[in-house]
Amino acid sequence: MTGLFSTRTTSIAAHVRSNHVHVVVSAKDKPEKVMKDFKAYTSRRLTEAGFDNKNRKRWSRHGSTVYKWTEEDVGNAVDYVVREQGDPPMEFYERK
Repeated sequence: MTGLFSTRTTSIAAHVRSNHVHVVVSAKDKPEKVMKDFKAYTSRRLTEAGFDNKNRKRWSRHGSTVYKWTEEDVGNAVDYVVREQGDPPMEFYERK
């Protein structure tokens, strides 16, 4: 999944819950910028789809931005996001 919210990111895993979301991405930008862009993109799409008022405060002040340097660390993060959040996500794309 390339360019979910930016052409500078590659989405690896995501799990959307009723009150929070977990995502693992590969990006060329710093994690803080990626999170800011993700929140802005998602807010616009929720508003455009009519799910929410554009003035609603959707997000916490920050979130977790962690660098994963090895394939094993990325794999562990994907496993946590996809398999350890309760009910499995509706869709999951395995990175080949």
